[in-house]
Amino acid sequence: MSESSIKIENVVASTKLAEEFDLTVIESEFEGAEYNKQKFPGLVYRVSDPKAAFLVFTSGKVVCTGTKNVADVHTVVGNLAKKLNSIGIKTIEDPQITVQNIVASADLHTILNLNAIAIGLGLENIEYEPEQFPGLVYRIDEPKVVVLIFSSGKLVVAGGKSPEDCERSVEVVRQQLDSMGLL
Repeated sequence: MSESSIKIENVVASTKLAEEFDLTVIESEFEGAEYNKQKFPGLVYRVSDPKAAFLVFTSGKVVCTGTKNVADVHTVVGNLAKKLNSIGIKTIEDPQITVQNIVASADLHTILNLNAIAIGLGLENIEYEPEQFPGLVYRIDEPKVVVLIFSSGKLVVAGGKSPEDCERSVEVVRQQLDSMGLL
């Protein structure tokens, strides 16, 4: 299994930190925060260490993107809540954080024949149009993810709700390719 270990590239999570936010106040107090209601209904705020970006909405909802693991999501959301509290904005104690999407990459360390894979996996689960996109798009039902398979042997997994989902989907692909003699 170690040969197909994943690397998390991005975690997208959402939470609710308050009943409502005045985004103009936050923009004026948070250095680098961007809020232009005409262009986008949310405030954009980026942090480093760990690196992440927030979309903050008047509804009190917050979307966090850009972290490389789930633990960092909890860290940066906690830091954001503290920072909001420090400018006098009350936040919900211990907010529920929901992972919406994890994007991960993996490498099977072998060159793949995508035409053979397309036939082997069955046309109902895949999209492969090399003139449009160099990767084969493979939709897996369990876990419910999309895996992009490239001839280089590299994989991109999107739609996982946990790192385990991403690991399992890589294992599913590896086993299926192996059983068809294509690894």
